[in-house]
Amino acid sequence: QVQLVESGGGSVQAGGSLRLSCVALGDPVSSNCMGWFRQAAGKEREGVAAMNRGGGRAYYSDSVKGRFTISRENDKNTLYLQMDNLQPEDTAMYYCAAALFRCTTNSALAPTIYSYWGQGAQVTVSS
Repeated sequence: QVQLVESGGGSVQAGGSLRLSCVALGDPVSSNCMGWFRQAAGKEREGVAAMNRGGGRAYYSDSVKGRFTISRENDKNTLYLQMDNLQPEDTAMYYCAAALFRCTTNSALAPTIYSYWGQGAQVTVSS
């Protein structure tokens, strides 16, 4: 079992930056692949970025590639999302998620592989 606790959301102007953090409390084996998702009002949940516990490549959606960076500190059981050059279309509730299994190119940004979810952190970007 894993409990995920996000922090770091807020409001910024376009072009600004924010960093989200997600602490995984509980069994670290249950957080093999971890990712960030977002859901804007009236839209479906969208995969943003993900990476495996053992490192290796990170996976990004086309909409954030080059602007967002995912990283994790396994000794602190913490996942981060550095968001730069934020735009109004990035406004959404951002969720941290953990999966029991390693993620792959085909699965990393699919919500269905994730078993645990955080409560969400609101990010609002004004123009």
